[in-house]
Amino acid sequence: MASAASVTNLVDEVNCPICQGTLREPVTIDCGHNFCRGCLTRYCEIPGSESEESLTCPLCKEPFRPGSFRPNWQLANVVENIERLKLVAMLGPEEEDVCREHGEKVYFFCEDDEAQLCVVCREAGEHRVHTVRFLEDAAGPYREQIQKCLRNLRKEREEIQEIQSRENKRIQVLLTQVATKRQQVISEFAHLSQFLEEQQSILLEQLERLDGDILKQQEEFDSLVAGEICRFSALIEELEEKSERPAKELLTDIRSTLIRCETRKCRKPEAVSPELGQRIRNFPQQALPLQKEMKMFLEKLCFELDYEPAHISLDPQTSHPKLLLSEDHQRAQFSYKWQNSPESPQRFDRATCVLAHSGFTGGRHTWVVSVDLAHGGSCTVGVVSEDVRRKGELRLRPEEGVWALRLAWGFVSALASFPARLALEEQLRQVRVSLDYEVGWVTFANAVTHEHIYTFTASFTGKVFPFFGLWGRGSSFSLSY
Repeated sequence: MASAASVTNLVDEVNCPICQGTLREPVTIDCGHNFCRGCLTRYCEIPGSESEESLTCPLCKEPFRPGSFRPNWQLANVVENIERLKLVAMLGPEEEDVCREHGEKVYFFCEDDEAQLCVVCREAGEHRVHTVRFLEDAAGPYREQIQKCLRNLRKEREEIQEIQSRENKRIQVLLTQVATKRQQVISEFAHLSQFLEEQQSILLEQLERLDGDILKQQEEFDSLVAGEICRFSALIEELEEKSERPAKELLTDIRSTLIRCETRKCRKPEAVSPELGQRIRNFPQQALPLQKEMKMFLEKLCFELDYEPAHISLDPQTSHPKLLLSEDHQRAQFSYKWQNSPESPQRFDRATCVLAHSGFTGGRHTWVVSVDLAHGGSCTVGVVSEDVRRKGELRLRPEEGVWALRLAWGFVSALASFPARLALEEQLRQVRVSLDYEVGWVTFANAVTHEHIYTFTASFTGKVFPFFGLWGRGSSFSLSY
């Protein structure tokens, strides 16, 4: 028979988390936990701030719907069997083996009536046609059934705990992503605010100079006009006075006076010089850098919020022996001296390349590669498929599972099926690589000016990895995001 200790352990397994007693009419809710039907019903009726739509499990706090109770008949049978074992364990040694009706020792168990029988009971008419077994023989299958139920319940509990752990990790990742995006927004707007303040100062200073030049030319204009008016006023006064004189005095020097008045032409000064007028008309062009910066700001902000920064590191298991990796695996440098690298099926043995430690099977990801090339050196950046060739010659083209750019001294090439040199406005020092797995885009851009460089279009079916290659003494690259 079951010992008191083992029965107590079984009872603890089927306790209700609310009332701490043995489960009565056990029901299961959405999260998988079991409660007494009555306890859970009363729990749902407790007045509080939570509405019916926001009821949470008393144990794990997962939300559930009040109408989603599911009777757990299998657990109810287990509870009933445990209760019987508990009753037997509580009886004394003598009482346990004696039939209360006949005073005979109990040896048998009736499967039909679920009753324990003595020899007299077994021979009674009501049990004679029933299935009767010895106690230990009858208890064996039930004990196995109980253990099976317990194993299933523990397994379900472990699965729920694993789900809880996995989802909590996922929530933490999402919270980290939100915090990163929040910091990006704060940083980008702080940069924009500083730029706008600088542009405001520049434009206001230019307007102040224009204002001063306009006032200066106004003073010069007013002075010139005042002089002209004064001279014309003097001539008018002289003619008016001469016209009032007698004929003899009027005719004196009349011709020279008329010639002097008729040849006197008015100078027509301009209040605003053509040069100043052109400066005023050209002033809106001073705001073009502001317009360009605002466009770049919006494009960069939308891009950074749309793509997830990839925190990648270089995988030393794939690195060619001529590449020197930094301790933090964020930087690589080319060297003609071979490193003592152990043989690995993942390692490149001909192409001086290295992969990132982690790859991607979905999502949008972006990272930045800072390139420092020695004269004649080159650097290759992009993504490759997981099954890219590691041994022997590697052809850098999409057909071989490689989507990459090659940066060399003085030019950049897109390594398409037919490599093409690209014309860029500025020397490329930092490359932003962006992967949109679902759409199938691998996009390259100048990480400083945000100038688009090239986009590969592919159809990814497996894991892809960030890919890097170097050639030329002193050539190196480093990673950021």
